[in-house]
Amino acid sequence: MVKVANPVLTGFNPDPCLFRGADAYYLLVSTFEYLPGIRVYRSEDLVEWDYYTSILTDIDLTGNTRGCSIWAPFAAYHDGKYYVVYTDVKSTRVPYKDVNNYIITADSIDGPWSKPYYINSSGFDPSVFFDDDGKLYFLNEYWDYRLKTHNKSAGILIQELEPKSLTLKGDPQILFNGTAAKKTEAPEIYKHNGYYYLLTAEGGTESGHQETIARSKSIFGPYELDPKNPMLTSKDNPKLTLQNAGHASLVSDDQDNWYLAHLTTRPIKDDVTLLGRETAIQNVKWSDDGWLRLSNGSNQPDDYYTVPINEANPVRSNEFHDDFKAGKLNFEHWNTLRKMPTSDWLQFSKQGVTIAGGQSPQSEFNQHLIAKRQTDVNFSTSVTVDFKPTNYMQLAGLGLYLDIDNYAFLAVTFDETVGRCITLLKAEKGEFSILTSPIAIKNDSVKLKADVNGIKGTFSFEDGNHDVEIKPNLDLDFLSGGFTGNFIVLDTIDMGQYNRAKATFNSFDYQPN
Repeated sequence: MVKVANPVLTGFNPDPCLFRGADAYYLLVSTFEYLPGIRVYRSEDLVEWDYYTSILTDIDLTGNTRGCSIWAPFAAYHDGKYYVVYTDVKSTRVPYKDVNNYIITADSIDGPWSKPYYINSSGFDPSVFFDDDGKLYFLNEYWDYRLKTHNKSAGILIQELEPKSLTLKGDPQILFNGTAAKKTEAPEIYKHNGYYYLLTAEGGTESGHQETIARSKSIFGPYELDPKNPMLTSKDNPKLTLQNAGHASLVSDDQDNWYLAHLTTRPIKDDVTLLGRETAIQNVKWSDDGWLRLSNGSNQPDDYYTVPINEANPVRSNEFHDDFKAGKLNFEHWNTLRKMPTSDWLQFSKQGVTIAGGQSPQSEFNQHLIAKRQTDVNFSTSVTVDFKPTNYMQLAGLGLYLDIDNYAFLAVTFDETVGRCITLLKAEKGEFSILTSPIAIKNDSVKLKADVNGIKGTFSFEDGNHDVEIKPNLDLDFLSGGFTGNFIVLDTIDMGQYNRAKATFNSFDYQPN
């Protein structure tokens, strides 16, 4: 028996879909505005999870604001074919929610994937269910802008989908209205011992998050609520390591052992979590009266789960070094914002990766940055940058980046008084500030560093033989919240002339402490 520590996917890896493919188990997670979209992790034993591929590599999310874009992918493997459904969220501005739901198919998890088939826009978190009679159903949360509550998730819709053409048949039906917890979303159906089991996330992806289960003898209901609902939640125990538990999916192995993957967070202090929403797995079982229960006898998540195998390889470190000599981005670690990288702004050479200047950190269109997830509470990171700006509108450097309104950016730039210099910029809830006066630098290449210890961060740089510390123990709690978790970014900005200023980055290091 092997004991596995949770979370199994650390850092920004939310909304897990756990399923069994042709040759392995897979976990798919949301990617929001970061590309490539829909990350896929693979395991042959449910113990070791490795990044395997990303599915959406030809998509443009330009203009989608923070917290939008690719939500809650769901995948199924049926009759030798893979099906993936997902939402592209265009706007979440209340009272409306502008979303587009798509389905794509492939004969292999490696692709090639079909062009997206548009399905509907009535709500988010779609899934599909193949019944024993060959019928295919499409489910999604639905949104009712008329509700007086801020969150207007009104329940779950179901509609038949023609399996070959992937077109909707008939009209959608209300499948489930939810419980008093409200905010009902993330529907998935599983069939077991003659019952259809409907899993939904409720309570919102915060402290009230939970997983709700109901069942019916008919796919269209009515659905009977689990008498011990919720079957999974952290809301009653703030001392749990794994908070905000919910948004789950289910799989079994060949020995009829069952596992539940779910979203979770690990607050550093109070509800502050720079790591964002992560993925954990729980052991589950079917009770004598036919309900799904956590194997620990409670409805609270465990810090570990077990798998009945004799041994597994040691857990690998999150340590990462990149000298960019591979000539391409390593998408296990690097992401871009809203657009995939193109050669007009990102190029490789023996000196490293050169990034041409894009728009500012608050842009929702053409930021030219590469971003790595923060996967550890405590870490150190550094990069060497060669940059020769000629005016203050040109900046390049190392940043900690949550979203367009919250970031800290240690930048090489130009000041009319001191020339080439270092400065530290900050945005907190949209309020911008410059934290340091410009510090003159002499060398073409400068090593930029950030050391993060919980919610405290210290920025520094090396200019030749000089090591200069800037703003020690800066409070970083403003990088918590939102949808994605914190990223470490390498960014070049030119607000004067697009793609003119160019910075070359080399020797990137990320080291858990």
